[in-house]
Amino acid sequence: RDFGLLHFGRQLKTYLTNKKVTACCCPASCVYATGGIVGVAGQFRGWQFAAFGIAAGVFVCLLEYPRSKRGKGTSVERTGQYCFTVCVNAFGPLTRNYYVRAFLHAALCVPGGFMLATVLGCVCLGIASLIYLSAAIHGEHWEPILPRTEPPKRVGDSIKEPPQNPPPRPPPELRRKKADKLETAAYDNPMSVTVNE
Repeated sequence: RDFGLLHFGRQLKTYLTNKKVTACCCPASCVYATGGIVGVAGQFRGWQFAAFGIAAGVFVCLLEYPRSKRGKGTSVERTGQYCFTVCVNAFGPLTRNYYVRAFLHAALCVPGGFMLATVLGCVCLGIASLIYLSAAIHGEHWEPILPRTEPPKRVGDSIKEPPQNPPPRPPPELRRKKADKLETAAYDNPMSVTVNE
């Protein structure tokens, strides 16, 4: 797995071709947080913006870790997503609405533009903000993947006993008889067999 700019570029290409937000913009926040770590570790001028970049990157990573439920088909959740899903779902429309996420990403990326170490993360977060804005305009929103409450379907009676013959199976009247009596166990061929000379 790579959470760098290459992954973010693939995600942008996927969105532009499918017009659906299927993946999170987590790589953008990871780039932002990494730039913040570099800025704080180097004690560059304006390192406070880098510290903000670390906090903002971690916050956006935690916000976007839980996957959204797909409109059609099955949705596979990430490992350990349930606790993050409950936290994100608790804030209701503030975290479900993509307009709010677009504004939040745009607001969090502004301080990153004041320092060279966080400029790349700022640009990535700005692109993620535009992706969320476009998705919100197209009517998308975040839906939580919650565990199912209904019981699993019962197994039918036909599945309890597996078939005895391997496929392809002949019709029941043409199937072989049990070999209890040797005379009746022979296979009756309904077609007449003749030798062509």
